[in-house]
Amino acid sequence: MPLQPSSFAILGAGLMGRLLAVELARQGHRVDIYDAGSPAAENSAATVAAAMLAPLAESAITEPGVVRMGHHALTRWPELLGALSEPVFFQQAGTLIVWHRQDAAEAQRLTRQLEANQHKVPELPALQKLDGAALAQAEPTLAQRFAQGLYLPGEGQLDNRQLLAALVVEMQRLSVHMHWHTPQSPEAFTPGAPGQPDWVLDCRGLGAKGQWPALRGVRGEVVRIYAPDVTLQRPTRLVHPRYPIYIAPKEDHLFVIGATEIESDDLSPASVRSTLELLSAAYAVHPSFAEGRILELATQCRPTLPDNLPAIRQPRPGVLEINGLYRHGFMIAPAMLDVTLEVLNAGQSQLSQRFDLALDLEPAPLPPPSAAAAFA
Repeated sequence: MPLQPSSFAILGAGLMGRLLAVELARQGHRVDIYDAGSPAAENSAATVAAAMLAPLAESAITEPGVVRMGHHALTRWPELLGALSEPVFFQQAGTLIVWHRQDAAEAQRLTRQLEANQHKVPELPALQKLDGAALAQAEPTLAQRFAQGLYLPGEGQLDNRQLLAALVVEMQRLSVHMHWHTPQSPEAFTPGAPGQPDWVLDCRGLGAKGQWPALRGVRGEVVRIYAPDVTLQRPTRLVHPRYPIYIAPKEDHLFVIGATEIESDDLSPASVRSTLELLSAAYAVHPSFAEGRILELATQCRPTLPDNLPAIRQPRPGVLEINGLYRHGFMIAPAMLDVTLEVLNAGQSQLSQRFDLALDLEPAPLPPPSAAAAFA
C-alpha cells in the first residue's frame, strides 16, 4: 500500500538526505530538511567523492551484497538523473585497470580476486583482459606506458557536485522546506505528536555518532586537477602495492584523483607525504598531469560502521537512521534509497534481502497518518 500523505523531517542534507527529500516530496509528502551547513554541502563526504559506480572494481574490498547494490545503481542512476530538471554528467564507459611491470604479481592477484567475485555476483559483466593492442584501442594515450590491463564493462561515474546542486534545485521546485545552518538531532522531535513530523529520517553520517556510537571516520584525500593535455576517457585505476590510485575524468578536462584511506576522523589538510604519493602516481599513469593545474586538495571522512557495511535501523517509532555508506556512497545510494522507501511504505523491504542489508526495524513502524502535519 502506498504511503499516505505524511510529513518528514530529514536530518542531514548530504547525498542520502537530498535524494530522500526529492523522492518523498515528489510523492506528495511534506518534507523539511535540516543541515548544519549550506546548500554547498561543505560538511558532507559527498562533496569530496569521485562518485564512481564501480561494483566489480570495489568487490576487491567489500561484500557481495554491496556489489549487488552497486549493480542496482547502474540502472537506477539514469532514472534518478533523468527526473531532475538540471543536467548532471553521467558516464557508463567501464573502468580500466593498469599496472607497471614490477607490479605484475599484484595485478595477477587482483585479477584472480575479481574473477572469483564476478562468479559470486553473476549479473555483473565479466572483466576483459587487454593486451597491448586492445589497451591501445580502449585508451590510446596509455598504450605506450602500459603493456596490458583489465577492462570492467558497464561501470560508470557521475559528477557529484553537479548532482548535489541539481538536487537543491529540485528540492526548491518541489517545495521542500530547507533549513540550512540548522543542525538537529532526533531527540528534538516527537514523531506523530501534534505539530510534529510523522517520520524523522536521520542521514547525518558522522554527525549521528551521538546516537550511533559505533560509527567511525575513514579519512580520504582527493585532488582535483585541470589537465587539458590528458585525454583519459573513463575512470582508470593503477595497481600498486602501497598506494593504488583512481583517476576519474569529469567534463572539461577536470580529473578527480584519489587513493588514500586512513583510519581517522581527522579533517586537517592533506599531508605532504600522501600528496606527493598521489601526484607521483597520477604522473606515472599520464605524464601530462605534470602540466595540469591543481584546483583543490580536499580531505573528508566517510561514515563507517565496524563491519564497513551500510545499515538502516529504527531506534523508536517514527525514527529511521540510514548510515554507514563508507567509501561507496554514490555506488550504493540508489539501493539505500529504494530500501528506505520500501520500509516507509510496507514496514519491511524485500530488496534488503537481495543486498544483505542490515535492517533493525524494532519497534514496528507507526501506522501511516491520514494527513500530513505541519511543524516548524
